[in-house]
Amino acid sequence: MGQHCVDCVKQAQRDVRRPVTVAGARLGNKPVLVPALIAVNVLLYVLTVVQAGSVSRNYDAPLFRMWSLIPPQVAAGEWWRVFTSAFLHFGLVHILINMIALWVVGREMELLLGRVRFAAVYLLSLLGGSMLVFLFNPTLSQAAGASTALYGLFGGVAVAAWRLKLNMRPILLVIGINVVLTLSIPGISLFGHLGGLVLGALSTAALLYAPAAHRNRWQAGALVGLFLVIVAVLLTRDAMIGDIMCGTTPEGQRICFPTG
Repeated sequence: MGQHCVDCVKQAQRDVRRPVTVAGARLGNKPVLVPALIAVNVLLYVLTVVQAGSVSRNYDAPLFRMWSLIPPQVAAGEWWRVFTSAFLHFGLVHILINMIALWVVGREMELLLGRVRFAAVYLLSLLGGSMLVFLFNPTLSQAAGASTALYGLFGGVAVAAWRLKLNMRPILLVIGINVVLTLSIPGISLFGHLGGLVLGALSTAALLYAPAAHRNRWQAGALVGLFLVIVAVLLTRDAMIGDIMCGTTPEGQRICFPTG
């Protein structure tokens, strides 16, 4: 019968390197952020339905008007809209499609990247989509939906498949179908999807191609750099919009629009 020193065993376990993915995430973790994101999106959808008194016209809810992405409102100082708009949806079909896609694609990406890195890619993707909406969408348009971040995950999956030398055809087919739907269905934000796709691909590439010797430092620097670029573009566009006039409707809604 042998005996082991408890402290010795613990030290030996600390000294053994745990296997990690190509992004540096520990293997064996369960997805946590994806279920949490789905829960938040569903909760906010239910809240807007209750406020609006309608399943399909939930965009009439006060919360929807306060949080959706409307460029002049953002330029008038309501910067939270570039973030909060990604958690709102126009009706039941919109949220159903997006949450199914998030569940299918998001879980694999969270396991590959790890929770912190996945959260960074998701955030940069939704901000990248909001950035292009703010830059190019019609001035008084209203945008919302998690698809900006979802397209970022699509771009990330494509980069991961290339990096891991997997079969690219199924992934490219899914992306192609979604791009066709974006171009053919009225009311879908092309710029939001494109911005999310580009930022998701770039941020995932920064994570997967970072040199292993200095992985964390390179990854953090690249992600912070992308975030600063987004902020700089948003601030530049804000200055270009010009003078903004704001007022209050009879229903108490604050609305802003450019006067130049």
